[in-house]
Amino acid sequence: MEVILKQDVKNLGYKDDVVKVKAGYGRNFLIPKGIAAMATVSSKKVLTETVKQRAFKEQKIRTAAETAAAKLKDVVVKVGAKVGETGKIFGSVTSVQLADAIKKLGYDVDRKNIKMSEDAVKTVGTYTADVRFHKDVTGTVTFEVVAE
Repeated sequence: MEVILKQDVKNLGYKDDVVKVKAGYGRNFLIPKGIAAMATVSSKKVLTETVKQRAFKEQKIRTAAETAAAKLKDVVVKVGAKVGETGKIFGSVTSVQLADAIKKLGYDVDRKNIKMSEDAVKTVGTYTADVRFHKDVTGTVTFEVVAE
């Protein structure tokens, strides 16, 4: 029996794969749970068309992410923080503050996709962070912590 997977299944396949399974496994587990659908001729045609359209959209999003990563590579993002007399920051600069500074430049980046090079940025200076713009596109952003 052939089924089309609607989600990733460990040791079986990934979403939108057409896999061959035993009839009981497909009929009694995969299909009733909504994990898979019967692989008929018409559903296979629909699958190929949706995969084509998804690939086109995915390529468009990936290209936009690559251009954003290339543009931010050359820019130094300034992050303001309250600083004491010795140049030490009250608290620390986090990925939330860096994400807000990047958004002010016009790039949409989620704070969860930012990995700072150091665990805690507690002094004024220049640092780097790895930013994931897309699941396959990562870039390095240089940011400078300045006194407010």
